[in-house]
Amino acid sequence: MIPVAEARARIVAALPRMPAETVSLTTAAGRILAEDLIARRTQPPFDVSAMDGWACRHADLAALPARLQPVGQAAAGGRHEGKVKAGECVRIFTGAPVPEGADAIVIQEDADLGPDGVVLVREAPRPGQWIRRRGLDFAEGQTLLESGRPLTPSDIALAAAMNIPWLAVRRKPRIAVLATGDELVRPGEPVGTNQIISSNNFGLCALIEANGGCALDLGIARDNEADLRAKAAAAAGCDLLLTLGGASVGEHDLIHKVLGGGGSGIDFWRIAMRPGKPLMFGSADLGGTGRIALLGLPGNPVSALVCGYNFLIPALRGMLGLDWEVRLEQAVTGTDLPENDRREDYLRATVSRDDDGRTVATAFDRQDSSMLRLLSQADCLIVRAPLAPRARTGDSVPILRLR
Repeated sequence: MIPVAEARARIVAALPRMPAETVSLTTAAGRILAEDLIARRTQPPFDVSAMDGWACRHADLAALPARLQPVGQAAAGGRHEGKVKAGECVRIFTGAPVPEGADAIVIQEDADLGPDGVVLVREAPRPGQWIRRRGLDFAEGQTLLESGRPLTPSDIALAAAMNIPWLAVRRKPRIAVLATGDELVRPGEPVGTNQIISSNNFGLCALIEANGGCALDLGIARDNEADLRAKAAAAAGCDLLLTLGGASVGEHDLIHKVLGGGGSGIDFWRIAMRPGKPLMFGSADLGGTGRIALLGLPGNPVSALVCGYNFLIPALRGMLGLDWEVRLEQAVTGTDLPENDRREDYLRATVSRDDDGRTVATAFDRQDSSMLRLLSQADCLIVRAPLAPRARTGDSVPILRLR
């Protein structure tokens, strides 16, 4: 058995970095930027008014109230073509270019247009107040978004303002997901006396999609070599084949024999962790379509998903060029925890705050790896290192956040 950290690093190192593809702004949210974005224009491209009011010369406001003669107007999308001279003003609206000669905006609340057509200014702004200067936001040629950045809605808006309609992003890793076992049926199908509902594939597909990948559900392969080969062949063109179940050593566990070439295509098998020990990684032979990276997860529902958090998410992040290291937080345990054995243990737990503001992780009493309900209710996994001594209530423990 190899340590969790070593297994994770070997998986990430073996998988390819995704190439770039071009997508439109409307489909780029959440994608990983594959090249720096450089502004194609200056924003704003000219001095603009930040308020509705009157554009004028600040020198004309030395004595209040000041009387100014309107000589035109400027709205967003247009401009006043003349120059503002002494004693003049221009009616201006938010977003309109500031006319030549003007260096102040009197907001409309501070002035009145009299019946004689003259503007009476009661309160003067500071010089330059309410004017957004050219290039206030950014200038043409500036690098504003760097490669490797997950694109947020704000980033998309910024790219649009930079006049960039198409973005180079990392292609989503294509992950084929194949459940195995005669005992499995899909939700909604007739369930035989000795059968159960397949759930792992749906949970792992959701995990893939939520972490930047594209999941291809290949269904369920039955416990015979022919069906396993046929179903796995549909993974051709994907970046990784994720199998669920069949990775152990029983007579019906065929992944190792059929897809792993009897061991020749396997990099490692069995991890020093609980749940999740029977995990394998290597490459699978798809017959005439070549080989594909293979990650075989346990069939037990909780084991499969815990392995997904520990290995699949880092794998996806590595393929997307992101930081893939798993970051643990510190909490205090809400219950006594027994001494651990030689395997790294992942305990489902809830998270709360105590009166001192500390994060408290309280493990569920039962940790059976078949109990999905508890994983759904869990906020984190308490990570118990191999041979960790007994922990008493209030002792510090590392946790892996699930949400």
